[in-house]
Amino acid sequence: MNLDRNTEPPKRKLLLGVSVAFVIVAAAGSIVLYATRDWNAPAAAKNLQNPVPIAGDSLEAGMKNYSTHCQSCHGAKGDGKGERAEKLSIAPSDFTDAHAMGQMTDGELFWKISHGRRPMPAFQEKLTEQERWQLVDYIRTLARKPAGGAAPAANSGSP
Repeated sequence: MNLDRNTEPPKRKLLLGVSVAFVIVAAAGSIVLYATRDWNAPAAAKNLQNPVPIAGDSLEAGMKNYSTHCQSCHGAKGDGKGERAEKLSIAPSDFTDAHAMGQMTDGELFWKISHGRRPMPAFQEKLTEQERWQLVDYIRTLARKPAGGAAPAANSGSP
């Protein structure tokens, strides 16, 4: 009987150790999956049309909000190399990549600005709907023109 009692504690310790290791691996895996998964807007958001016309006042307002809320991470040029970028767990989007920006509708960009995703905050409660659409318009101006072509259309409703 003494033999059974002596073998029981190591089994418990082993089970506890395996359980703790499992929890750690599961948590780390969840973090990696969250950080690497695609950030897709719902289909309804992709089809949203930008109601704010591209105009000097609108772009100026968008630029002001960009410099206040976005520039520290996305950079002054929109290249994702802001002063805080290196400290973030996920690299900020590069708005100067005309190809990548051409793949995203205004509705998707508006939805991402509105809802955020860590480490990016949501701006739905911080900026008005018009201010978020103005940001979309301004961000579109940051995309580099492809060689031999024009920049992507700013109010593109489809990718």
